[in-house]
Amino acid sequence: MDYTDRICAPDETLRRVTPHLDSFGVTRLSRLTGLDRIGIPVWNAVAPNSRSIVINQGKGITDLDAKVSAAMEALERAVACAPQVTAVTATPAELAACGKRALCLPSLIAAGQPDIDPDEAIDWIEGVDLFAGGGVFVPLGAATLDRSIRGNRFWQTSDGLASGNHFEEAALHGLLERIERDADVLWRMASFGTRMTKCVTPRSFNDPVLDDLLDRIELAGLAVRAFDVTSDIGVPCFVVLLAPSDILALRTPRFVDVTSGQGCHPSATRAMIRAVTEAAQSRLTYISGARDDVFPETFARPLPQELQDCFRADPRPAPDRSGPLSGDPKTLLDQVLLDLERAGIDTVVAVRLSAESLPFAVVKVFAPDLENPDGERKRRFGARALSSSLMTS
Repeated sequence: MDYTDRICAPDETLRRVTPHLDSFGVTRLSRLTGLDRIGIPVWNAVAPNSRSIVINQGKGITDLDAKVSAAMEALERAVACAPQVTAVTATPAELAACGKRALCLPSLIAAGQPDIDPDEAIDWIEGVDLFAGGGVFVPLGAATLDRSIRGNRFWQTSDGLASGNHFEEAALHGLLERIERDADVLWRMASFGTRMTKCVTPRSFNDPVLDDLLDRIELAGLAVRAFDVTSDIGVPCFVVLLAPSDILALRTPRFVDVTSGQGCHPSATRAMIRAVTEAAQSRLTYISGARDDVFPETFARPLPQELQDCFRADPRPAPDRSGPLSGDPKTLLDQVLLDLERAGIDTVVAVRLSAESLPFAVVKVFAPDLENPDGERKRRFGARALSSSLMTS
């Protein structure tokens, strides 16, 4: 059974991108799987001189899936550090006077930075409106992931950044990540008691691949808790937590004792698989100790009581949300856009950051109406989160 929506098999994708790894600063791909006792495949890609992070990770159902995932993440970050695009310097007013549509993206302005003034000249790059077609300009600074820039006007994030064998494939995965992050923020706005009612059992999907992943986790002596965080958009989203099976008996558990993963996909089964494999990847992040955005104090940090209490939740069967396990990326992208439109969201812009000549595409997806994860932004929440907060207060 096919569990992918890529246009190429993993071995073909790896063949296409391997000649370009060196030129983008990726010096090696390493298998991390054996560092943990679970056996769920996890690889990393090392880019020593990266202006983002040095260690990139990938996970998957198979070893090859995880290897390709790590390579693609390293490439997308490398491209985002220096987008291969032509920038236009103009004011928002000048673009409007020329009949050009521009998004100033105030929700992504960094903490302590002023909003873009209508008469202020900045650098813009052009993306595509995924609903209506046509060009839309966004600030270059909002798409850049160069951590060496000091005082960047925009919050730098990989949220919505994705790669693929072609534009639609990358845009689909970038948009799914934006929907996933939005759903997680809204879920966290609910009371703890309400969140616990969303606990579901992954076994209820009756999927052989998912069941195999769960068997490995249980044989490793770990407990699983999965939560259905699907929002009003309707695209299935899950959060999965992994912990030692005796987590509730631990008197002073550490933060690193519980790891989490998230997944979003039109197929609820695929969304759950993504969340499970990401939770396993998070364990290896701590075990390997190599990721440069995880700091020493993390390993001594106590586990919040609320996270430990999540394992008291009583799982129930997941809601029946049928969806294709795999499919053509363009078809799946159209389906997701329709779900967004039904939820009243009609602005999604995808910007290609990579050169057209490359055999892969790196895309940054902007969906201003969706919530953003934690970060050093001027505005922490958007209208959806504020509305959710009012309804639950």
